[in-house]
Amino acid sequence: MNIRTVTDPHRAGVASVYGEPHETTDGTTIITVTGFHRPWFRRNDATPVQKPIGVFVVRGGEVRWEPVVDATRIALLGELIGLVAATLGTLAILRRPPWPDLHLH
Repeated sequence: MNIRTVTDPHRAGVASVYGEPHETTDGTTIITVTGFHRPWFRRNDATPVQKPIGVFVVRGGEVRWEPVVDATRIALLGELIGLVAATLGTLAILRRPPWPDLHLH
């Protein structure tokens, strides 16, 4: 990966902004990346919302990409899956078909 081609501001259709490079005490350079999106509840608003995407870490001539992980979104997805499973299980018990109770005499 060539860092100059990734951070070129003249690329067409760029929907992200690269921050100023920050150098740490051990010589590592960190470049932040922010993306833009329009929230679903404000479609007519012309102002896009910034969202952090990740950082480029440059150390010893090698470039590494570290994406941002939104732990809240992952936890919310797990809770939503559990809620859907509990609702489907409850509906399966309450709305069960009548044929298990039929007996032949």
